[in-house]
Amino acid sequence: MKDAYRRLQDRIQASADKAGRRAGDVQTIAVTKYASPDQIRTLVEMGHAELGESKVQQLSQRVAMLEEFLGRKKTLAGAAPKSSVDGLPEKVRWHMVGHLQRNKVKQIIPLVGLIHSVDSLRLAEEIHNYAARIDTVVDILIQVNATSEPNKTGVAGPAVIHLADQIDTMMHLRLRGLMTMGPNTDNPEDARPGFARTAEIFSEIRKDKIGGPECNVLSMGMSSDLEVAIEEGANVLRIGRALFGDPPQE
Repeated sequence: MKDAYRRLQDRIQASADKAGRRAGDVQTIAVTKYASPDQIRTLVEMGHAELGESKVQQLSQRVAMLEEFLGRKKTLAGAAPKSSVDGLPEKVRWHMVGHLQRNKVKQIIPLVGLIHSVDSLRLAEEIHNYAARIDTVVDILIQVNATSEPNKTGVAGPAVIHLADQIDTMMHLRLRGLMTMGPNTDNPEDARPGFARTAEIFSEIRKDKIGGPECNVLSMGMSSDLEVAIEEGANVLRIGRALFGDPPQE
């Protein structure tokens, strides 16, 4: 895990240098979909606090496992429950990075700090209505289908700004930015047009001040195409394989 983490940081640094950006401005979300519990615990012990999951049931299991782990570590260290222990995050923040069904909204809201995959007005309304009932504000990203692939979820590029405007009127949602996924291909350059288009829409939203200053997240790039994503302006990466290895074969 330490070697994989260092190699990932080296890739991010090299890509940021090439793009004339600061590597520290690019946040990594460790996507734990295929990670073992030991790998997740090791990563958190190394100080990494941003984790992502794509399935609701697995997310709830991972959250409970890590809460128990962090609580036990603090108890063994003789620390108060809300205090920090050297090298260990005070708490981790979970991200929902996969497709979210409307009937799972109630389960997900208490568990995550950011939902990356709002892909329709109906889903936004479902999240808003439940958030209003429990009197909270939920941070979300709009998922953009920048390549118009029929097998991918997400909002078509021309409709994104209209949806962002609608979300901006919802008191219990906070629009933090956009997310997109590159195409399933062996060539990272194939992702560039979609990333560039998403970055362009993001700039338009920012210019129009939709969402205000907190609309500042551009989540794009995974293990295979993170260099292209950074060059095109991503400030959040969703990384699984480069940290945890290849998924198990079916």
